[in-house]
Amino acid sequence: MTAETIFEYFPNLSENQKKQFSKLEELYKDWNQKINVVSRKDIEEIYLRHVLHSLAIGKFIDFKDGANIVDVGTGGGFPGIPLAILFPHVNFTLVDSIGKKIKVVDEVVDGLELTNVKTVNARVEEIPGQFDFIVSRAVAAMPTFVYWVKGKIKKESVHERRNGILYLKGGDLQEELKDYKTAEIFELTDYFKEDFFETKKLVYLPLKYKG
Repeated sequence: MTAETIFEYFPNLSENQKKQFSKLEELYKDWNQKINVVSRKDIEEIYLRHVLHSLAIGKFIDFKDGANIVDVGTGGGFPGIPLAILFPHVNFTLVDSIGKKIKVVDEVVDGLELTNVKTVNARVEEIPGQFDFIVSRAVAAMPTFVYWVKGKIKKESVHERRNGILYLKGGDLQEELKDYKTAEIFELTDYFKEDFFETKKLVYLPLKYKG
Protein backbone atom coordinates (compact mmCIF):
# COMPACT_ATOMS: atom_id res chain seq x y z
CA MET A 1 0.00 0.00 0.00
CA THR A 2 1.15 3.53 -0.78
CA ALA A 3 0.09 6.97 0.37
CA GLU A 4 -2.27 7.03 -2.64
CA THR A 5 -4.65 4.72 -0.78
CA ILE A 6 -4.84 7.28 2.03
CA PHE A 7 -5.80 9.93 -0.53
CA GLU A 8 -8.59 7.72 -1.86
CA TYR A 9 -10.09 7.22 1.60
CA PHE A 10 -9.65 10.90 2.49
CA PRO A 11 -10.33 12.78 -0.75
CA ASN A 12 -10.39 16.29 0.76
CA LEU A 13 -6.74 16.48 1.77
CA SER A 14 -4.78 19.63 0.91
CA GLU A 15 -1.59 19.43 -1.14
CA ASN A 16 0.43 19.98 2.02
CA GLN A 17 -1.34 17.12 3.82
CA LYS A 18 -0.70 14.83 0.85
CA LYS A 19 2.95 15.81 0.92
CA GLN A 20 3.16 15.05 4.64
CA PHE A 21 1.51 11.64 4.29
CA SER A 22 3.82 10.83 1.37
CA LYS A 23 6.91 11.63 3.47
CA LEU A 24 5.93 9.36 6.35
CA GLU A 25 7.32 6.12 4.94
CA GLU A 26 10.74 7.56 4.13
CA LEU A 27 11.02 9.29 7.52
CA TYR A 28 10.07 6.16 9.46
CA LYS A 29 12.31 3.86 7.43
CA ASP A 30 15.23 6.20 8.00
CA TRP A 31 14.68 6.62 11.75
CA ASN A 32 13.73 3.00 12.34
CA GLN A 33 17.20 1.92 11.19
CA LYS A 34 18.72 4.07 13.93
CA ILE A 35 16.18 3.49 16.69
CA ASN A 36 13.91 0.50 16.23
CA VAL A 37 10.33 1.48 17.13
CA VAL A 38 8.39 -0.35 14.42
CA SER A 39 8.85 -4.05 13.55
CA ARG A 40 10.46 -4.83 10.18
CA LYS A 41 7.31 -6.44 8.87
CA ASP A 42 5.24 -3.43 9.89
CA ILE A 43 7.62 -0.86 8.43
CA GLU A 44 7.17 -2.45 5.00
CA GLU A 45 3.43 -1.98 5.35
CA ILE A 46 3.44 1.25 7.32
CA TYR A 47 0.56 2.84 5.39
CA LEU A 48 -1.72 -0.13 6.02
CA ARG A 49 -0.76 -1.26 9.52
CA HIS A 50 -0.03 2.10 11.10
CA VAL A 51 -1.17 5.11 9.10
CA LEU A 52 -4.55 3.94 7.80
CA HIS A 53 -5.24 2.05 11.03
CA SER A 54 -4.67 5.27 12.99
CA LEU A 55 -6.91 7.23 10.64
CA ALA A 56 -9.93 5.03 11.48
CA ILE A 57 -10.45 7.52 14.32
CA GLY A 58 -10.74 10.28 11.70
CA LYS A 59 -13.49 8.29 9.95
CA PHE A 60 -15.37 7.98 13.22
CA ILE A 61 -15.14 11.57 14.43
CA ASP A 62 -14.34 14.95 12.95
CA PHE A 63 -12.36 16.74 15.66
CA LYS A 64 -13.22 20.43 15.92
CA ASP A 65 -10.55 23.07 15.41
CA GLY A 66 -8.87 23.92 18.71
CA ALA A 67 -9.74 20.58 20.35
CA ASN A 68 -7.15 19.01 22.64
CA ILE A 69 -6.34 15.34 22.09
CA VAL A 70 -3.85 13.18 23.98
CA ASP A 71 -2.32 10.01 22.49
CA VAL A 72 -1.36 7.73 25.38
CA GLY A 73 1.46 5.25 24.78
CA THR A 74 2.08 6.73 21.35
CA GLY A 75 5.07 4.45 20.64
CA GLY A 76 6.40 5.56 17.27
CA GLY A 77 3.69 8.21 16.98
CA PHE A 78 0.50 6.26 16.29
CA PRO A 79 -2.32 7.16 16.11
CA GLY A 80 -1.19 10.71 16.97
CA ILE A 81 0.95 11.70 13.98
CA PRO A 82 -1.45 10.59 11.19
CA LEU A 83 -4.31 12.28 13.07
CA ALA A 84 -2.26 15.46 13.50
CA ILE A 85 -1.77 15.56 9.72
CA LEU A 86 -5.48 14.95 9.13
CA PHE A 87 -6.53 17.62 11.66
CA PRO A 88 -3.97 20.43 11.34
CA HIS A 89 -5.96 22.82 13.58
CA VAL A 90 -6.33 20.38 16.46
CA ASN A 91 -3.79 20.21 19.31
CA PHE A 92 -2.20 16.81 19.90
CA THR A 93 -0.13 15.77 22.90
CA LEU A 94 1.78 12.51 22.30
CA VAL A 95 2.84 10.75 25.49
CA ASP A 96 5.14 7.79 26.00
CA SER A 97 7.22 6.69 28.97
CA ILE A 98 10.01 5.36 26.71
CA GLY A 99 12.45 8.10 25.77
CA LYS A 100 13.81 6.57 22.55
CA LYS A 101 10.30 6.35 21.13
CA ILE A 102 9.65 10.01 21.85
CA LYS A 103 13.00 10.82 20.18
CA VAL A 104 11.77 9.21 16.95
CA VAL A 105 8.40 10.95 17.24
CA ASP A 106 10.17 14.30 17.67
CA GLU A 107 12.28 13.72 14.56
CA VAL A 108 9.25 12.70 12.47
CA VAL A 109 7.28 15.72 13.71
CA ASP A 110 10.22 17.97 12.72
CA GLY A 111 10.57 16.27 9.35
CA LEU A 112 6.88 16.83 8.59
CA GLU A 113 6.96 20.38 10.00
CA LEU A 114 3.94 19.65 12.17
CA THR A 115 3.16 22.62 14.40
CA ASN A 116 0.20 21.08 16.26
CA VAL A 117 2.06 18.31 18.10
CA LYS A 118 3.62 18.40 21.55
CA THR A 119 5.50 15.36 22.87
CA VAL A 120 5.97 14.31 26.48
CA ASN A 121 8.32 11.62 27.77
CA ALA A 122 6.36 10.57 30.86
CA ARG A 123 3.54 8.39 32.09
CA VAL A 124 0.11 9.85 31.39
CA GLU A 125 -0.64 10.01 35.14
CA GLU A 126 2.19 12.55 35.47
CA ILE A 127 1.03 15.07 32.89
CA PRO A 128 -1.15 18.06 33.82
CA GLY A 129 -4.30 19.23 32.09
CA GLN A 130 -7.44 17.71 30.62
CA PHE A 131 -8.40 16.75 27.08
CA ASP A 132 -11.45 16.41 24.87
CA PHE A 133 -10.50 12.90 23.79
CA ILE A 134 -7.91 10.31 24.71
CA VAL A 135 -6.73 8.17 21.80
CA SER A 136 -4.59 5.04 21.91
CA ARG A 137 -3.73 1.79 20.19
CA ALA A 138 -4.13 -1.19 22.52
CA VAL A 139 -1.50 -0.36 25.10
CA ALA A 140 -3.34 -2.16 27.93
CA ALA A 141 -6.62 -3.85 28.79
CA MET A 142 -9.40 -1.28 29.10
CA PRO A 143 -9.76 -1.39 32.94
CA THR A 144 -6.03 -0.64 33.32
CA PHE A 145 -6.18 2.09 30.71
CA VAL A 146 -9.22 3.74 32.30
CA TYR A 147 -7.37 3.75 35.63
CA TRP A 148 -4.32 5.44 34.04
CA VAL A 149 -6.32 8.25 32.44
CA LYS A 150 -8.62 8.98 35.37
CA GLY A 151 -9.36 12.70 35.62
CA LYS A 152 -7.78 13.52 32.25
CA ILE A 153 -11.00 14.04 30.27
CA LYS A 154 -12.69 17.45 30.13
CA LYS A 155 -16.24 17.54 31.43
CA GLU A 156 -17.64 19.95 28.84
CA SER A 157 -18.14 18.37 25.41
CA VAL A 158 -18.16 20.47 22.23
CA HIS A 159 -18.26 17.58 19.75
CA GLU A 160 -21.28 15.64 18.53
CA ARG A 161 -20.10 12.77 20.68
CA ARG A 162 -19.40 13.13 24.34
CA ASN A 163 -15.75 13.44 25.36
CA GLY A 164 -14.10 10.13 26.13
CA ILE A 165 -11.67 7.42 25.05
CA LEU A 166 -11.14 6.27 21.45
CA TYR A 167 -9.26 2.98 21.53
CA LEU A 168 -8.04 0.94 18.55
CA LYS A 169 -7.95 -2.75 19.35
CA GLY A 170 -8.40 -6.19 17.79
CA GLY A 171 -9.94 -9.50 18.71
CA ASP A 172 -12.67 -10.36 21.19
CA LEU A 173 -13.25 -7.46 23.55
CA GLN A 174 -16.28 -8.74 25.43
CA GLU A 175 -14.46 -9.78 28.57
CA GLU A 176 -12.50 -6.58 29.11
CA LEU A 177 -15.46 -4.35 28.27
CA LYS A 178 -18.06 -6.21 30.32
CA ASP A 179 -18.06 -3.57 33.08
CA TYR A 180 -18.44 -0.66 30.65
CA LYS A 181 -22.10 -0.49 29.74
CA THR A 182 -21.68 2.69 27.69
CA ALA A 183 -18.83 1.35 25.53
CA GLU A 184 -19.56 1.16 21.80
CA ILE A 185 -17.60 -1.04 19.39
CA PHE A 186 -17.18 -0.16 15.72
CA GLU A 187 -15.80 -2.55 13.10
CA LEU A 188 -13.02 -1.01 11.01
CA THR A 189 -14.29 -2.97 8.00
CA ASP A 190 -17.09 -0.38 7.94
CA TYR A 191 -14.46 2.19 6.97
CA PHE A 192 -11.79 0.26 5.07
CA LYS A 193 -11.95 -2.69 2.66
CA GLU A 194 -8.48 -4.20 3.23
CA ASP A 195 -8.35 -7.70 4.82
CA PHE A 196 -6.03 -6.42 7.55
CA PHE A 197 -9.00 -4.69 9.20
CA GLU A 198 -11.20 -7.78 9.50
CA THR A 199 -10.48 -8.27 13.22
CA LYS A 200 -9.77 -4.62 14.02
CA LYS A 201 -12.13 -2.46 16.04
CA LEU A 202 -12.54 1.01 17.46
CA VAL A 203 -13.86 1.20 21.00
CA TYR A 204 -15.57 4.43 22.02
CA LEU A 205 -15.96 4.85 25.76
CA PRO A 206 -17.74 8.12 26.56
CA LEU A 207 -16.95 9.86 29.80
CA LYS A 208 -19.54 8.86 32.32
CA TYR A 209 -20.31 11.22 35.16
CA LYS A 210 -22.41 10.22 38.10
CA GLY A 211 -24.98 12.78 39.03
